[in-house]
Amino acid sequence: MSEGLRERQHQKDGILEAALMHAAFDGWSRKTLMAAATDLGIERSDALRLFPQGGNSLLDWLDGWADRRMLDAVDIDELAAMPIRRRIATLVRARFEALQPHREAVRRAVAARSVPPSTLQGGRSLWRTVDVIWQTALPGPETDQGISYYTRRATLSGVLVSTLLYWLDDHSEGATDSWAFLDRRIEDVMRFGKFSAQFTGMLGHIPGFRPAAR
Repeated sequence: MSEGLRERQHQKDGILEAALMHAAFDGWSRKTLMAAATDLGIERSDALRLFPQGGNSLLDWLDGWADRRMLDAVDIDELAAMPIRRRIATLVRARFEALQPHREAVRRAVAARSVPPSTLQGGRSLWRTVDVIWQTALPGPETDQGISYYTRRATLSGVLVSTLLYWLDDHSEGATDSWAFLDRRIEDVMRFGKFSAQFTGMLGHIPGFRPAAR
């Protein structure tokens, strides 16, 4: 990353982190963006240049910010020594822990993403996140680039969404109930993955069947 892009990312991160404090009360809006800019002494025109769609631009940046915080929080060497299900759980938990101080702002983000046209962008951001998790948990080229490539990501999307909804209303100390819920959901995914591989293997014996290309 060039120095200019690094500086732009740093500036946008700063605005987002200031916006998180306001979004908990005012939602993800242009008003929140302007309040964050004021907190940091940034010109309103500069804030709009960085986030031209106001609240929607902030939401898009929030997703990438959380992904980067997730990756910063894990040790890649330690991750590589774990079983695959622990790698996934560790990454997902690290992402939620990065968001933990901003739970109300996240709740408002979920509400904002449930309204079109923000729903579509939210789906794209979710897919990018699960792709980052799988690429980090399984670095290098994947050997199953057909049906299993997509089912892995689709099922992990379900894990993330269901865990997010559980976590938003979890009042257990240290969110321990959420982590137990996450472990159960990942166990379900791993069982489904084994079934999917067996099912795909059976389909491979059907004349003319070819898994969809990545």
